[in-house]
Amino acid sequence: MISIQNLSVEFSAKRLFDGISYVINKRDKIALVGKNGAGKSTMLKIIAGLQRPTSGSVAVPQDVTIGYLPQHMTLTDNLSVIDEVRKAFGHIQELHDQYDKLNAALAERTDYESEAYAALIDRMTTLSEQIAMEEGDGGEAEMEKTLLGLGFMRSDFNRPTSEFSGGWRMRIELAKLLLQRPDVLLLDEPTNHLDIESIQWLENFLITKANAVVLVSHDRAFIDNVTNRTIEISLGKIYDYAVNYSKYVVLHQERIEQQRRAYENQQKQIHDTEEFIERFRYKATKAVQVQSRMKQLAKIERIEVDEVDTSRLNLRFPPAPRSGDYPVIADGVGKAYGDHQVFDDATFTIKRGEKVAFVGKNGEGKSTLVKCIMGEIPFTGHLKLGHNVKIGYFAQNQAQLLDGEITVFDTIDRVAVGDIRTKIRDILGAFMFGGEASDKKVKVLSGGEKTRLAMIRLLLEPVNLLILDEPTNHLDMATKDILKQAIKDFDGTVIVVSHDREFLDGLVEKVYEFGGGKVRECLGGIYEFLEKKKLASLAELERTAKPMPSVPVKNTVSGTSSTIQPEIKPQPAQSAGRLNYTEQRERQKMVKRAEKKVADAESAIAEIEAQIADIEAKIAAGDVEREIFDRHAALGKQLDNAMSLWELAGIELDELKQSLGM
Repeated sequence: MISIQNLSVEFSAKRLFDGISYVINKRDKIALVGKNGAGKSTMLKIIAGLQRPTSGSVAVPQDVTIGYLPQHMTLTDNLSVIDEVRKAFGHIQELHDQYDKLNAALAERTDYESEAYAALIDRMTTLSEQIAMEEGDGGEAEMEKTLLGLGFMRSDFNRPTSEFSGGWRMRIELAKLLLQRPDVLLLDEPTNHLDIESIQWLENFLITKANAVVLVSHDRAFIDNVTNRTIEISLGKIYDYAVNYSKYVVLHQERIEQQRRAYENQQKQIHDTEEFIERFRYKATKAVQVQSRMKQLAKIERIEVDEVDTSRLNLRFPPAPRSGDYPVIADGVGKAYGDHQVFDDATFTIKRGEKVAFVGKNGEGKSTLVKCIMGEIPFTGHLKLGHNVKIGYFAQNQAQLLDGEITVFDTIDRVAVGDIRTKIRDILGAFMFGGEASDKKVKVLSGGEKTRLAMIRLLLEPVNLLILDEPTNHLDMATKDILKQAIKDFDGTVIVVSHDREFLDGLVEKVYEFGGGKVRECLGGIYEFLEKKKLASLAELERTAKPMPSVPVKNTVSGTSSTIQPEIKPQPAQSAGRLNYTEQRERQKMVKRAEKKVADAESAIAEIEAQIADIEAKIAAGDVEREIFDRHAALGKQLDNAMSLWELAGIELDELKQSLGM
């Protein structure tokens, strides 16, 4: 479908890609992998047509559509969320024109059994489905389902997009992109601004509804579940594996071992040849052999080992100055924005040396509580930092706050003080910014390189309380592992806000769950926490609104035991049993209307399925008129729309019953 031919890219005399060629097929789900700075984001930009290669070409058929989601984008819209998302359906006339052209081409063909004819039918079917969805009620249903899947609530739909943070506005752009159903989706770190529940929804969407996908992500579980092909970029070349990420890791290691053995054999051959030349260079009787060996040596194509050298990345936090026994003590801490109570009555104690995780759905207050601890925002209740606590803080947007117009060296030089300034080059070298890399401007760095640069700031002054808010965003998997080990080795106290289960596993010994306006403590690691909650994943945790049962918890300050009581929802002034007759009837009517909506949707689905079965029986019997395929495609789309309406009706019924306490 898309053909990349002999692609080369050079930056400042450095070759990023060297004659790369491959093809993106119709149903490929490709994971683009490689270390930070290998060129993954550049590759996506070139395929999207936003950047030109130094040489080579990207051939995209005229009727193939491409959707691209970058890591960062500038958003200036001021519409409501729903109106902004409706922009995804602004190209219906163009779809009609494409369909008419294909229909005219189909009428002139007689090669009914050929692959080209089948491909034309497939393309017309896709266009027909798209037009049917975007012109019918299904378009609105798909918009709602997509926004709900990405974590929005219905109450958000009519809010101006300007009220949302950058991460949520990226979700709006992602929703628009998914609704356009392009032939090829290019996604650069799409999970960075998503909570676990939304990540799983996106994962399911890409598996079941997307066409071709080229994906850059450092979320192992996500790319493993979505992709069926892995393309590794290493030292300007690519290695194409027709497997998902987990299988690629095994094959990659095998290739590196083979490459290393070939390299060692070649080095021995080169050494022996050079030794022969040097030994007999001045002997006339060996002149012919020496000349032959010299020519042989010149023709050898040198083997490179593509293994990423992580030994140079020496990430180690300085020894932590001793703090008081309890660096953070919270007593009844709460935070509200206007009428919206983010969380309330957060009471907990973090001991010196503990490593804890803040987990929960986006918007439940994880980063907000971090800002309270940092003293950046006002709050209610009491929050005390222990004696001699020195905080090192890595915020979610830390990398974006860097000045893009100055160099890597100047970025650190401007914040370093005292003797540390004499060691800036050494520190940068330890973070893989050695040599010419330290003179790069920040704006040309990849997302992972910017994150590494921002992380260096934490090393400039010894701290004893590390607060890391989504520190793994944009980091490649090898660097993520190194950061995890550095945090494990750190002898101070650590608070990590993250949705990455693999990163948290084996790192934290206590978990704080944010949800329903409460902050609840659970002793043990991330998977012990999930086991105690009897949940298969954090996504189930985020969907569960039930309060935790009472559990005895030892007060680490006084040494006494107390009990955390379950959250008790305030009862309405008038209980359901005391509602008057009119109110009961009105409630029953509301529920019956919602149930009828579900039943009607189920009937519509059954009717469409019966029609599809009838058509498929005719096709099986040899009735292959072109109109029957058009009818089959249209019914398939109607079925998708009916299923969407049924899902939404079910959601509305569940929400209504929950709000009425039924």
